[in-house]
Amino acid sequence: MKIGELSRVTGVGVRLLRYYEEQGLLTPGRTAGGQRVYDAEAPRTVRRIRAFLDAGLPTRVIGEILTCVCGSEAEVEPCLTPMLLDQLRDIEERIDRLQGSRASLTDILTATRSPEPGTPPETPTRPAAGVPS
Repeated sequence: MKIGELSRVTGVGVRLLRYYEEQGLLTPGRTAGGQRVYDAEAPRTVRRIRAFLDAGLPTRVIGEILTCVCGSEAEVEPCLTPMLLDQLRDIEERIDRLQGSRASLTDILTATRSPEPGTPPETPTRPAAGVPS
């Protein structure tokens, strides 16, 4: 199948399919005229790529996983479990940092709110251009 048909079948844009190829995630054959030709497994591979991207995995990791994926889109070889657990820990750490950032911003906003109802909150002043702060 050609790239346009793969795009239609998967709902993934042609540009994105080309990007997957650049990243080594999708490998088409070529016609004598140089057009991309995908095998019957390509739609399944694209669905797997999408699922792993949706799970927050970087393309570098997806490339490693795709060589070991078996069965349905959700099944992977047991040897990949440690790598996937590492990715999950990384995501959880990012979530923790973001929650800390949110709490800090909430504290800052709370501190800038006026103590009396109806009084506008204080707005920070910026020095004029060229004036050192």
